[in-house]
Amino acid sequence: MNILGIIPARFAASRFPGKPLHLIAGKPLIQRVIERCQLAGSLREVIVATDDARIAEVARKFCRVELTRADHPSGSDRIAEVAARCACDAIVNIQGDEPLIDPAVIDVVAKALADAEMSTAATAIRSVEEYDNPNVVKVVTDAAGRALYFSRRTIPYLRDQAAQPAAAQLAAFPFLKHLGIYGYRRDTLLRLVKFPQSPLEQAERLEQLRALENGIPIAVARVDYDSVGVDVPADVERVERLIAASVAI
Repeated sequence: MNILGIIPARFAASRFPGKPLHLIAGKPLIQRVIERCQLAGSLREVIVATDDARIAEVARKFCRVELTRADHPSGSDRIAEVAARCACDAIVNIQGDEPLIDPAVIDVVAKALADAEMSTAATAIRSVEEYDNPNVVKVVTDAAGRALYFSRRTIPYLRDQAAQPAAAQLAAFPFLKHLGIYGYRRDTLLRLVKFPQSPLEQAERLEQLRALENGIPIAVARVDYDSVGVDVPADVERVERLIAASVAI
């Protein structure tokens, strides 16, 4: 299968303007993400999709860049513009703020597209902080590993353990954290972005709910990996420590 890896990147992030160009241990963040993606064996090519000339100038040193419109409401809409003019069978959408993304996770999500229109990844929730955090998106799946629902709320609700502390509830059920990586068959992605933003998508501010509300199943690959993203400037130091530790090993 001919699969492209596309990294959507924009300059005007509200919580961290200019984030893709911020130096992480001496390299721009977008460079670090590109280099990790290029280690994935499943991707024919890595492309940065951006509407910003500054990001494009830097990213072109390391991979192909496609300029996009500035008015896309989500990353999926941005990469769909690129996919529409590219010859491929499928696309993996990799977040542009994860400089430590595991190439093996990219490959697992890509592999799932052999039997699915759309795919993503999830890992076990291991801490009470994540359990209670609305910025940590939760997912529940059916017996075949397809997503039933994604939410910023903790799901499912454990009725019999509801009065117990969060640590006890974590021990009682394998809660799943959604990782922000998506795989799409090309025709599925182009069909998806023609739908208007759905009521659940607008309520939760989760673009993947547009797919579920319109009958597009999402295969969820369970992985033993926890993403470490750069959401705000305070995250930079933590990521740099992890990079330094991995180099020292």
